[in-house]
Amino acid sequence: MRRRRFVAGAIGTLSGLALGPAAARAEVPTPRAQDWQAVPAPGSTPAAQLRRIAAAGPRLAWAVGEEGRAGPSQGRALAMLWNGDAWMKTDLAHLGHTRLLDVAGTCSAAAWSVGQPVGTGSALLRWDGTTWREAAFPGTGETDVRLNSVAAGSDRQVWICGSRGGGAGLLYGDGGGEVWRWLEPMPVTSVNLYRVVVRPAGEVWVGGDQSNGGGWSGLVARWDGAWTVLPPVAGLRLSIADLHVAGPDDVWAVGTEAGIGGPPGRPGNPALCHWDGTAWTRAEAGFTVGSLSGIAGDAQGRAAWIAGWNYRDQGRSTYLRRDGDAWTVMRGPAGTAPAPYLNDVTSVPGTGGFWSVGMTSATPAPPTEAYTEGLEG
Repeated sequence: MRRRRFVAGAIGTLSGLALGPAAARAEVPTPRAQDWQAVPAPGSTPAAQLRRIAAAGPRLAWAVGEEGRAGPSQGRALAMLWNGDAWMKTDLAHLGHTRLLDVAGTCSAAAWSVGQPVGTGSALLRWDGTTWREAAFPGTGETDVRLNSVAAGSDRQVWICGSRGGGAGLLYGDGGGEVWRWLEPMPVTSVNLYRVVVRPAGEVWVGGDQSNGGGWSGLVARWDGAWTVLPPVAGLRLSIADLHVAGPDDVWAVGTEAGIGGPPGRPGNPALCHWDGTAWTRAEAGFTVGSLSGIAGDAQGRAAWIAGWNYRDQGRSTYLRRDGDAWTVMRGPAGTAPAPYLNDVTSVPGTGGFWSVGMTSATPAPPTEAYTEGLEG
């Protein structure tokens, strides 16, 4: 059962030591803004949001999420395509999915998405350059199968993290996803995986959370033919939403810590964590109430931008920018979205640019719409 992904921030060492709540301190507004610009994402039916984005170049990107959520309605899947000039909604009427969770692609005729249809297990979709179609894989239609995140390497190999039969692990597609197989499951139990990333060297990393008896801790692991599970990222109900891996001794993990109890919908705290090959340490996020949802690297492979949400400063989108060895809070553009919420950020290959996606407010209810921002290189 997937947990609600909230997170929290405090400076400290995380390798096995539980942390208390972050100390209260004054929030300092950060009026600085980079050249992020809101980019129209037309065509979605409120309530709508874009959950993840992938870019193959300056003239090709995909973004996925959901639309039409209202009251008890689960809504329906949403997918958009960037053609270099504008976002266009792609037709999913022939599919019966309620949402798409992630997307990855390498060229105009090769992209993958994972989603949630009505009443059955997760679905795998393939973009053929014209439309999205379902693809078969071991476990298609099984109610206990969950596909949560997808990544594609430059070698046309496709990696999906999720679970089958109660065990968390990786579904691997070779030859552009023509042949699929589940790899050895992770050697730990009670795990939820939310993100998979692939390094150029071929290492595959996953992030999520693991039950610790009284809540859950952040989980990060590496697959290179066998599993290596890092020490838990300890905290008060902490989940990892995204990873950036520059090397086995340079891993950044972002997420949200839910803290102790509270009413439904209570905002959590941002978690920004670094692995140096020996231990996890917590870095300062620059604000204490909100979340961190995505992280992207620059052309040199160094962690560069983090997408987040600052509960106490919702007038614009919130980012963290890498500034030497520290992170600086940056605000996005002033625009038509009164309080944008970002779910993801990604780099644009071949440029110094970035995309981010999310929704026009923090509440996934009408009149919230899909939202995108871009930063030119």
